[in-house]
Amino acid sequence: MLTRRHILAAAPLLAAARLALAEDPPAGGPQVWEGQAASSAGDDTLQTVLTRAEGLAPLKAVIVSRERALLAERGYHGYSPGGSTNIKSASKSIISAMVGIAIERGLLEGGDQPIAPLLRRDLPERPDPRLSRVTIGHLLSMQSGLGPSYGRLTASRNWVRFTLSEPFVEDPGGPMVYATASTHLLSAILMRVGGRSTEKLAEDWFEPVEGFRIGAWSRDPQRIPIGGNQMAMTTRSLHAFGELYRRGGRTADGVQVVPETWVRTSWEPRTTSRYSGDGYGYGWFLKDIGGEPVRFAWGYGGQMLYIVPSLALTVTMTSESDSPSAANGYRDQLHALLADIIAAVRRG
Repeated sequence: MLTRRHILAAAPLLAAARLALAEDPPAGGPQVWEGQAASSAGDDTLQTVLTRAEGLAPLKAVIVSRERALLAERGYHGYSPGGSTNIKSASKSIISAMVGIAIERGLLEGGDQPIAPLLRRDLPERPDPRLSRVTIGHLLSMQSGLGPSYGRLTASRNWVRFTLSEPFVEDPGGPMVYATASTHLLSAILMRVGGRSTEKLAEDWFEPVEGFRIGAWSRDPQRIPIGGNQMAMTTRSLHAFGELYRRGGRTADGVQVVPETWVRTSWEPRTTSRYSGDGYGYGWFLKDIGGEPVRFAWGYGGQMLYIVPSLALTVTMTSESDSPSAANGYRDQLHALLADIIAAVRRG
């Protein structure tokens, strides 16, 4: 028989379980990475900083590069930068890049293009009139106003139809409503205009990018690759994608894969996370870290791709993906690690 004492004892476990299902849970109080205090003298080398990062238990791998030079590549706790990991919502930045490529190829008109005609066959019988106002750009910036939870989305039989039939949380173009449902609609749109699976499109479009490869990508019941989640990739592959963006969408050999104008457009602030206060563009978070403007992709559990344009710096961090990174302060610890990396790079 359950007593009040049993229920109270179980409450923290139930709360943790709810947070584990959240996509962008409210951040708890910032936790100080032990390295911050140790590096206060300001004379640590990059290798010293990365050695001290061993104290971050969920951390799997870190790669640091500047300009064309690989500065460091390190695995932690038995993991390797070449090992596969679920990059979770960091894949939203890859979906954003694919939208930019589709626009360049004439498959889509641009960020202001309405989505209703593209998804006509999945619209509800009596659609909310606001659906006609939702654009490609709204889906990219999480301002569509549509926001079913990931759990409810994945429990539905048809994710696209379910999302389009859900009540609006906000008006289109309003406050940020972070939801994988939005980027999943983009995956469905890319398939329809591209005539192939989103995964096949990615293989073709990113083929010139050395070191980039999607290892596996889960699909919905209609076999649409999940837009913005459940993508397997190595830390090296994610880093290769980051380097592509740092170079303005070009490969190391100068092949323009993502339009340079789209890279800049992706990094323009359009809204703000209600949880972290960070800016958000088209699939990228925006924040000053270590005294520098940083653009970053962020996936559940601490899958981080940081680009610091002012220093020509790309830093990739992957972590265990089975627990939240915002609510427990781990994301803030990774930001602090990046700040120490920036400081060490500045010192040369």
